[in-house]
Amino acid sequence: MASKKRQCLLADLCSRDDHRKPEHSKMNTSIDPQVARIRASLLAWYDAHRRDLPWRAKSGVRADPYAVWLSEIMLQQTTVATVGPYFGNFKAQWPTVGAMAAGSLDEILVAWQGLGYYARARNLYKCAGVVVSEHGGVFPETEDELRKLPGIGSYTAAAIASIAFDQPCVPVDGNIERVTARLYDIDIPLPKGKKDIHAAAQSFISKDRPGDFAQAMMDLGSGVCAPRSPKCDICPLNADCQAYKTGNPARLPVKAPKKIRPERCCVVFWLENADGDVLMQKRPETGLLGGMTGFVSTSWREGAWPEPTEIETASPLSIEWAEIPGEAVHVFTHFRLTMRVLKGKAQKGANVDGFWVAPTVFAEHALPTVMKKVIKLVGENPS
Repeated sequence: MASKKRQCLLADLCSRDDHRKPEHSKMNTSIDPQVARIRASLLAWYDAHRRDLPWRAKSGVRADPYAVWLSEIMLQQTTVATVGPYFGNFKAQWPTVGAMAAGSLDEILVAWQGLGYYARARNLYKCAGVVVSEHGGVFPETEDELRKLPGIGSYTAAAIASIAFDQPCVPVDGNIERVTARLYDIDIPLPKGKKDIHAAAQSFISKDRPGDFAQAMMDLGSGVCAPRSPKCDICPLNADCQAYKTGNPARLPVKAPKKIRPERCCVVFWLENADGDVLMQKRPETGLLGGMTGFVSTSWREGAWPEPTEIETASPLSIEWAEIPGEAVHVFTHFRLTMRVLKGKAQKGANVDGFWVAPTVFAEHALPTVMKKVIKLVGENPS
C-alpha cells in the first residue's frame, strides 16, 4: 500500500487545482519549491543531453506543428528507432499537411506498411483533410481544438500544443508516466493508477518552456529512467525521486497482470491466373487493417480450424486446391493469428471477386505485415 506520506503528497498535488488562474485552468499560480527544483534540474539536463531527432526542432527554433503531429501519430505504439525512416519518407513525399491532404489514402497506406495499427494512417489522412478544409492548412494551437481533429486524443493534443505552440500543458506518454510514478512512488497498479500519475504530472504545468519540459521528460524516460534498468546514478532527479529512495525504482509503475492472448486461425487462398497474377481484395475501410490489400480467406475464428464446408463457401472458386506446407503466424495486440494457405489455379476468364496483382508489383499495394507473411510462406514452397 502507498505510504501516508505519499498519499498526502498526492492529495496536495491534486488540491492545487483550487489555486489556478481562471484564464489558465490547468496552470499553477505558484509552483511548489520541489516542483520548481525538479523542473530546473530537468531542463538543465535536457539542454546538455537532448536527443537529436528528425522531427525535433533545434534549440531556440520554433517547432513545425506538422512535423510534431506526424511524429506523434507515428510514435503511438511504435519505437523511435522504427519511426525515424518512416518519418523521413513521409516528409519527402508529403512535405506539408496540404500536400498530404492532396494525396490519396492508398498512397498513405502503402507508405505506412510495416508500422502497424493502420487506423493511425487512415486518421492521418482524414486529419490532414480537416486541417486544410476547416483550418486553412494551419493546425489549431489549443488542446481543446486539437482534440477535435481525427486521430488526436488527449495525449497527442497536449504534446502538439506544448511542443509546437508552447501551450502550458504536460502530455503523459509511457515515458512521462514512468518518470512521474517513480518520482512520487505511486504504486497503484495500472490502469487504475493512471489517474494519480496523471494528476501528479499536471503539477509540472508552467508557462516556462512547456515544450522543452515535455520533451525532457520523454528523453529522461527513454534513456535514463528506463523500464527495467534505470540509470539512477546519473539521473538529474534522483535527489527528489521517492522510488529511488526505496532502493527499487524498477518496480514502478506497477503493471496489471498480462491477459492470455487469444488464438485465432484461418485459411488463406492463393489463387493464380494463367499469367501468374494473384487474386487480392481490398478490406473494408473500417475495422482491423481497414483499407489495406489482402488475400481472400475464411473468417479469423477462435477455436478449431474451419470445417470443409466453411472453406468451400469462403473460397473464391470451386477448384482443386493444394495446401502449402507449414503455417504463417502473426501476433496482433489482442490475439495471435495462425494461417494455413491453399494454392489453386484459375481457368482463363474465371469470374472472381477481387483484382489480380503480379507478384513483381506487390510492393505497390498496401499490404500489411500479416499478408507479407503469407507471401513469404508461399515463396518458401514454390510449386
